[in-house]
Amino acid sequence: MESLNKSPEATQLQVVKALYGKTTQANVRALHKLQSRVRSKLLNQLYFLDHSDPRLLVSRRYELECLDLLHKVSILYAEREYKLSERLLQRCLRLAEAGEFTQYVVMCARMLRNLHAERQQTTLYKKAAKVFQRAQQVLAWEDEAEQLHTETQLALSGTVATRRAVLAVLPDRIAQLDALHRRARSFTTYNIVYRARLAYEELQGNYQEMIRVTALASRRLRAGKLNDRRFDIRFNHFVSVYAYLRSRQPVQGLRLAEEYNRDFHPSSHNWFYFQEHYVLLALHAQQYERAQQLMSIIAKNPAYSIQRDTALQRWDLYRSYVDFVMPPARNTTARQRQLAQWVLMLPEYSRDKRGHNVAILVLQLLHFLRERNLEAVMQRLERLRKYQQRHLYEANTLRSRLFLRLLPIIVEKNFDADRIAERGKALLQQLRDTQPPGEAFAEVEIIPYEHLWELVLDLLREGPPVPNEAP
Repeated sequence: MESLNKSPEATQLQVVKALYGKTTQANVRALHKLQSRVRSKLLNQLYFLDHSDPRLLVSRRYELECLDLLHKVSILYAEREYKLSERLLQRCLRLAEAGEFTQYVVMCARMLRNLHAERQQTTLYKKAAKVFQRAQQVLAWEDEAEQLHTETQLALSGTVATRRAVLAVLPDRIAQLDALHRRARSFTTYNIVYRARLAYEELQGNYQEMIRVTALASRRLRAGKLNDRRFDIRFNHFVSVYAYLRSRQPVQGLRLAEEYNRDFHPSSHNWFYFQEHYVLLALHAQQYERAQQLMSIIAKNPAYSIQRDTALQRWDLYRSYVDFVMPPARNTTARQRQLAQWVLMLPEYSRDKRGHNVAILVLQLLHFLRERNLEAVMQRLERLRKYQQRHLYEANTLRSRLFLRLLPIIVEKNFDADRIAERGKALLQQLRDTQPPGEAFAEVEIIPYEHLWELVLDLLREGPPVPNEAP
């Protein structure tokens, strides 16, 4: 058993041999039965999870309370215990209406209607039937809105071409959703319209409007105009912090991230998404020591290693940038090997225009500038030039293009930092004046291009790259 604890990736046959001594078919079947029993016991523990922590999704505790009552009513109703069933159904209906869980209002009203019909309570039957009919209509509108929303989200998760196509139709789709909300007047339809509008502003790069919309939602929540049993304040925090990052207001965004961080539970998958933007805000605000501290906290989260491969690749890239600007006190051999892998690796991300390709190539360039390796510097500059020609030719990629146009100046001016700085002044000012594009079209700037340019000049002031010595 001790060997299994040290080998979490052990195969099924290895587990069978460790538990039973031999890898026979009978022992394999015994393992399957054991796994089934353990799985059942673990599933039973779900009933005892605590959902009251305010750092978790706020609606979960109220929804589970409705489900618990409906489960009990189903058993009581089947046993023809009508009086207690009615009391629990009335209680569940009140909770469902307070939480605007329309699907549970429908279920409660239907069961109450049937219960009153069976007990020949005509007046109560008509009352329950009226509630059921109204809730069923609202649910139909919500279902229609959710289908439109889901189709939009699926398209937004596709390629840049797909996202651009969605951008063209989003105003009409938002109008459709708004019309459904005016009919339903439910939290579900409000929330769908709210998120669709944020997505539209994000695609356009209208981050100031996103900040305004999220701030307005927060004020409405505090004023009691939004359902506090349903509105996910964590999502609002996330979008607000993201908008400050993308609108180049990292200092204000970092201050908010410090405040909002307490509202995210470390066991929640949303915690990692929030921390990602928290780290980027620290890097954009040039608070490199803070970014280093955050990376250390993030890596210690027990769920860190079980994230998706793409998420782990992003964290590796962020860590590499942090370690470049804030080298660890003891740069271990393992860490050196990891950085070398990044330096030698061709971009593994999507070849689409939106991604981390430029960030990876620039990190490689920075590394070889620090190493003063002339051949490798020239090779990375050539790769960046080709990437620009193939992928960065549209108006929305202007910031990336401007930065990549600065880099050849270091060769043109023979690696002389002062002459390079003077020659690049006009391009640098143009870069500073260029707003980030919409999220759909952007290369991710882990460190803003303006700050990367300063890093390049500082590295050149330490000494120009030199040719490798001939063998």
